Parts: sequence; C-alpha cells; structure tokens
Amino acid sequence: MTIETHFDTRFVAGMALREKQIQQNYRPIIAVHKWFARRPGTLFRALTLSEFGDAPLADLYFVPNNFRGRAIADPFMGGGTPLIEANRVGCDVTGFDINPMAAWVVREEIEQLDIKAYQEEAKRLITLLRTELKDLYTTDCPLYGDKNVPVKYFLWVKVIDCGTCAEPIDLFPGYLIAEDSRHPKNVFVCSRCGDLNEVTNRKRPGSCKTCAHPLTIEGTAKRGRCSCPRCGHDNLFPQPKLGPPKHRLFAIEYYNPNRKAEHKGRFFKKPDEHDLRRVQLAEQRLAQIRPSFVPVRPIPPGDETGRLHRWGYKRYSEMFNARQLYGLELSCRNIATISDARIRHALATNLSDLLRYQNMLCRYDTWALKSLDIFSVHGFPVGLVQCESNLLGITNGHGSDVVLSGWNNNVGSGGWTNIVDKYVRAKRYCDHPFEVKRDGGRNVLVPINGEWIGEKLNGSSVRSVSIRCADATSVKLAPSSLDAVFTDPPYFGNVQYGELMDFCYAWLQRLVGHDHEGFDRRSTRAPEELTANETQARGLIHFTEGLAKVYKRMADALKPGAPLVFTYHHNRLEVYHAAGVAILDSGLTCSASLACPGEMGGSIHIHGTGSSIVDTVFVCRSTGRMPKRWVFRSANELQKMVSEELVLLQQAGLRPSAGDIRCIVFGHLTRMAVWVLRKEWDSTRQTKDKLAAIAEAMWSFGDPEQIATSTRAPTVAAEPEPMIYRASTRAVQTRDAVTF
Repeated sequence: MTIETHFDTRFVAGMALREKQIQQNYRPIIAVHKWFARRPGTLFRALTLSEFGDAPLADLYFVPNNFRGRAIADPFMGGGTPLIEANRVGCDVTGFDINPMAAWVVREEIEQLDIKAYQEEAKRLITLLRTELKDLYTTDCPLYGDKNVPVKYFLWVKVIDCGTCAEPIDLFPGYLIAEDSRHPKNVFVCSRCGDLNEVTNRKRPGSCKTCAHPLTIEGTAKRGRCSCPRCGHDNLFPQPKLGPPKHRLFAIEYYNPNRKAEHKGRFFKKPDEHDLRRVQLAEQRLAQIRPSFVPVRPIPPGDETGRLHRWGYKRYSEMFNARQLYGLELSCRNIATISDARIRHALATNLSDLLRYQNMLCRYDTWALKSLDIFSVHGFPVGLVQCESNLLGITNGHGSDVVLSGWNNNVGSGGWTNIVDKYVRAKRYCDHPFEVKRDGGRNVLVPINGEWIGEKLNGSSVRSVSIRCADATSVKLAPSSLDAVFTDPPYFGNVQYGELMDFCYAWLQRLVGHDHEGFDRRSTRAPEELTANETQARGLIHFTEGLAKVYKRMADALKPGAPLVFTYHHNRLEVYHAAGVAILDSGLTCSASLACPGEMGGSIHIHGTGSSIVDTVFVCRSTGRMPKRWVFRSANELQKMVSEELVLLQQAGLRPSAGDIRCIVFGHLTRMAVWVLRKEWDSTRQTKDKLAAIAEAMWSFGDPEQIATSTRAPTVAAEPEPMIYRASTRAVQTRDAVTF
C-alpha cells in the first residue's frame, strides 16, 4: 500500500473538519501546552495508515495498528502531531525543532507520567495557593448580599493622562461589555459614572440607572486618538516614552454558586471599595517579597515584539499586573520544591501554559463571555480593554473547592484548575487513545485498545523516541534509515513563533534551569528560523534555501522509495516556488498533491481574511508510481481534476472558498512543475534562478491565478455521513500508472 493509492480524500477531510471544530475533544494531547497552527491528528493518522497498512483506510482507522520497527522522522516537529500519530501506532520516532520550547512541549506530550502522583501534587499546589491567594480572588455579591464569592474575570481599561489638564482618560473603544447571546440582556458601562447597566435594546440603551447619563455603545478611543472629557484636548496613544500603559479596574464578572440555580444569566458588578482594596493588597504583598522567578529580561526587538515596544512594554514582567505576578511567583516557588523531576516538569509546563491567560494582554469576548488568551491570534494583540482571569480557577458546583478529575468541570477559563484538568485528560489519552466516530448524527467515542503514546507502557515493548532541539540541516541521520518523513514545515509569513514563545520561555527557563537542550539560549529565536522576518532581514531566498537543505538531509536518510510527506498552503504563489525548489534540490519527485482541511475557518487569526483552510499534502519519493490521470497537460485537465477533488471535499462537509481553490490549484501546479523539471534539474544554480525556473514551469499551463479564479466548485450537498470509500488493496496497475 502507498498513500498515492489508499489515501481517501473524502473520508479524511470529513474527519479533519470535525476535529478542527473542537480539536481537544479529538486529540486531548494538544492541551499539554499551547502550540500554533496544529494540523489535524486525524490527517497524519490517515497518512501513516495509508502508507504502512494492508487494508482500506476506513477499515484500519478505528482499530488498533502496530507498525513496530518503522522509523519516522519530523524535521520541523513544532507541536509534535506527526510524531505523536506515528508513535501511537508503534513507530520509532525522531523529531527536531530549532525552537527549545517545541522540543520541551513534545517531550512533555510523549513522556510517560504517573497521573495519580501528578494529581496529588497538583492538588497540594493549588491548596497552598488557595490559602495564600483566595482573598484576592473573591468579591461580595450586591444582588443577593453573599460575601466572598469567587471572581471569574476582572475587566480593566487602559488609561492615559490628558496632555493638557492631566485628567486620567479611560480608553474605551466601546461601552458594551456583554452581549445578550449568553446573558439575558446587554451590559453597558456608563461613560460618566462607570456603573453597569443591563438593557434590552442594544441600539437604544436608554440612560444610566444611577446618574441618568445617556448610555452609548461607541467609545471615545479610536485609531490612536481620544478627546479629554474635561478639557476637550485631543490626545494621542500609545505613549511609549511614559512606559507600559496604566489600567483601571472597571468591571467584574463573578460566580455565586449558592444563587446560580435561581439566577438567570451571569453575575456582573462595578468594583466596590473592597475590590479596589484587594488590588492594593496584591501590590503590597508583591512589594514585600523579592521575586526570584519573575523574568526581568528586556523584550528584544522583533516583528511582533515591536508592537509591545510601541506600547511602552520593555520587559516581560511589565505585561502582568501585581496580582498576577504575585500568584505566578508563589506558584513557581512551590513547583521548584517538588522532588520528583517528572512531576516538577509537568507542573512547570502547566505554569508556562497558564501564562497565556494570566497577563494584561488577554481580552474579554463580549459574545462568548470568556477570556481570550494572549495567543488567540498569532501575535501580541494589545487591546484597550483587558481581562484578568482567576488564577486559582473555579470548579462547577463546588464553589472554590479543589476538584481535579481530568474532565472539564470548571467555571470560566485561565485558572490552575482548568490547566491541570486539561493536562490530566491529555495524559490519560496517551495511555488510552480513542477516535470519535459519527453514528446516526451523533459522536461516538471509539477506544483504540492496544495503541498508546510514549516510550513504554505497563511492560509493553520499548519504542525509540528521540526529541532534539536542533537545526535539522545540521543533524546526522544514517543513510537509508527512515521509512518515512512526515512534517508540517514552517509557514512562510509573519508568524513569529520564536518571538511569541519567548513570552513563556522567559518564565519556564527560570523555573527549570538551563540544563535542558536549548535552554542555555537567551531566546527561543534563531537566525536559521524559516519565517519571513523584516527585523532579521529574512525573505524568500532564506526560506527556500533552508527548506531545501532540510529536505535534502531527510531524503538522504530515507530508504529507497520511502516518502517525504509535508502539508503546505499559502496565499502567495511564489511561496509554492520555494516548495518546488526544495523538492527538486532534495532529489525527490512529487508523486501526489492531496487536499485536506488543515485549519478551522472560524479561527480568529484567519477568520474573514480570505485565507485557505485547505492544505496540500505533498508526497515525495525517489522512486515510485502515481496514477496517469494526475499528469495533466493543460489548464482544462487541471481544472477537471480540481473539480473532482472539490466534489469529494464538499461531500465531506467543506464549503470551498476562493482561497481554498487557489491553494489546491497551486499545489497541483507545483507538483507538475517538479515533474517537468526533475530530469534536468541543476541544484547548483543560484536560488533566484531556480525559483524562476519553477515559476516558468507553473506558468506553462497558463496564468495560475486565472486558472484558480476560473475553476468552479460544483454544487454538491454534504452527505449526512462521509461515505466510506473502500479502496482496492491492489497496487496501481502498470497500464494506469506512470513510474519514476
């Protein structure tokens, strides 16, 4: 069997689409720690089974598989999805990533854990923290008079001082803080007195119940300008010379477990004097200790960190308020005392992941009524209204008791109980993986008994797992030692994972020390990163040459005919030129370009941008076969093939966008450019000349953009359940295939 003959686009696309809607339900292991743009685990499971299995994909997918002795590598492991899926079915795996945080996260995902011992230590930690911090995360309920109920979220607004009269100005972009989707009414902040008002009509909110001032949805802070309500002076913001921005606590969402049954909707309040005193108390407690784990290092310049600098942030510690710093410092101190290194590392990983909710760049989702973590978009979004989550966490029905079951029983997000529960579920999944199958319109969890993730499990045979923080261009792998390479290479664009991960690394490094591979570096960034970066003057030439070096190194280690498989998509055609050069420089031929959803259309970082959610899966080999019909000779033949592919994707439930069609077309053109150029390719030419050669070969079929624009997606209804295509287990017959 090979991927070319047994990959089932309709089946895999249906699975991938459902997984990407709620990925943690399909692959709980991703909750170990945040990583960016994870591809569907279902896709890489399907690729592995298609290549090594001996039956139709649909027959293999929901049953245990064991490919013991197969060796798989991933040179760009990132969050580890290809390695985890290969390891789960018994393969020996080797992974590399230049980012030390990636290596740390993947080790945490794969390495075995005594879950019971971990839960006991986590409970002890949270109990200690609750003793020290509980009073900082409570409030009084003005509706029913209950005292000391837990706070879910504190809402803060940025403040500047007027340049003329020095009056503090709230930088509200709008005064609506909660919509009536998950709460009975809309919640407005009064622009004059600051009281919260619940109103029915969002367009006609009326007047404030306290001061009778007209309520309005429009804020006064727009496009970096805000007029002073006292003197009328037009102020500019941000003001980086004055340091990091100031904030004012203006609203609280809390939880009252004793009144939840009788109360409709959420609980909101304007902070009272006790709440403001708690803010001061946190500042006093932080001042009384000498933090040893809070990172004070400067934030280095960069494409993303430049945004932080423009807002006056110079050090990572300035991205947190006093309550957050105090709680995180106490958390680190307690974790550092744990004697069991494996559990200490697990809780250190939890703290690192917790950071994305415990900072003053988190925003409040006025529709979903929850905190949006700092990485909800792939950058450092500096908003005007920030959301501070309860560090401890609140468990449903138990007030503020510690309940760590491994299943979500939390109220709100961003606290220790949330992070620990997700981690427990992730590690349980390693021991007992499952798939989710549709049955009569409902999801059914299917245990896959006999598969597991890790190096060893309860006396089972030991698998080889090698996770390295290393540049894949410099690693040494024995010739003909790999049965496959599965990877998701870096996205060429301004997605600066190194700059983003430094936010976590600055804390984690102080907590676990410098002894771990890569942790001796001051930053997770590296000049060799394969991303476009204006600050580092890295462009397409750098990306192309780096990708080619890695693919050449992997190709030399592959057994004859073994595949190098990678996912790829981009809006820009020239980035596909880079992929074509890398394939040809490696000495491989592209034998398949398959379409599969790789992103979720509703993801905040791509929603409404016109970007594709469909990846091309490139399959490359030194020798092999592929169907003759894939070797198209004209734009019309290409469009016919793409239309057939779109039918399968639509039957799986995808509604192809113009961006999806463009990426599918570009993927096939890249494959054919490799096919046309492979025999006469000269890898010693200048990179710019090689890129031009790929472009010329792609354009020989016509204008790629025009081909994509004129390719129509047939109108096809999604099937109630994706049809199971039972592919033949026979190899492609010689008369139907081309051999290379």
